[in-house]
Amino acid sequence: MKKITLAHGAGGKFSADLIKEIILPKFNNEFLSELHDGAKIGRLAMTTDSYVVRPIFFHGGDIGKLSICGTVNDLAVCGAIPKFLSVGVIIEEGFDLDDLKKIIESMSAAASEAGVKIVTGDTKVVEKGHADGIFINTAGIGEIIEGVDISVKKIRAGMKVLISGTIGDHSVTILSERHGLEIPETLKSDCAPLNKMIFEILSVEKNIAMLRDATRGGIAAVLNEIVTEEFGILLEENKIPIREEVQGVCDILGFDALELANEGKIIAVVPENSAEKVLNVMKKNPYGKNAAIIGEVTENFSGKVGLKTSIGGIRIVDMPVGNLVPRIC
Repeated sequence: MKKITLAHGAGGKFSADLIKEIILPKFNNEFLSELHDGAKIGRLAMTTDSYVVRPIFFHGGDIGKLSICGTVNDLAVCGAIPKFLSVGVIIEEGFDLDDLKKIIESMSAAASEAGVKIVTGDTKVVEKGHADGIFINTAGIGEIIEGVDISVKKIRAGMKVLISGTIGDHSVTILSERHGLEIPETLKSDCAPLNKMIFEILSVEKNIAMLRDATRGGIAAVLNEIVTEEFGILLEENKIPIREEVQGVCDILGFDALELANEGKIIAVVPENSAEKVLNVMKKNPYGKNAAIIGEVTENFSGKVGLKTSIGGIRIVDMPVGNLVPRIC
């Protein structure tokens, strides 16, 4: 009998197979079938996510901040203004009450920064040994911005691919703290609410084909999910922003930075004639100061993601099978 593995929750090929082969056939409808980060229902967007990150406190955030930012970002990349959130908490018996207070305070601060209200929730406690400290589920509702219709169906050859900053910060932070690796204090999780930056982008360019936050599976997973038989994507390695500390960990451990998860970065596919305008808007926001144009949509490599390497060759970027760092969110 086949069993669920950690790879099924990693956002890569196993996750996609689980959704398409088991879940989608039973739940399929016009809202779910687009498989975006949230569902667009008329002028509303709705999303939900669960958080099981380990450790629950890390440099740059904690499970509480992560849960709010993740749901806010999933709504925002649908072209919506996040409005209301729900919070469900599953706590293991014996969990430190002071730690719970810190997590709740962190959630409150993140919600305040994002401008959203937590309007309902639920709390459950399970016996000691039947959970891993604390798990959080959040769901959100937002209002679609007038005139915005983000859909991968609008992607065309010649469009540019942008990212809002350095890749892999979150994964390497979690990995280092989990295994006691020494990394510079300057490196921390990029966990952040991006809805205000996204609103600024959509205020100057509504005709954006795709917005996604590159979480589990990183750039590699997000871009492999959207390519079709009609087009592929060619990235340029020298243009992808990455911190020296992150690249160093990748070199030592043999990781592909394109597969590393982020919790405060968006990927945008935009018309060529508006790419520089969108890039400038990103760079003016504190969460987008390291933004860059990293590639383009092309009729070549149809159905694939290619990477033009620093030495001039081209390699294919495959859909990740699992997650290099499990339980990063």
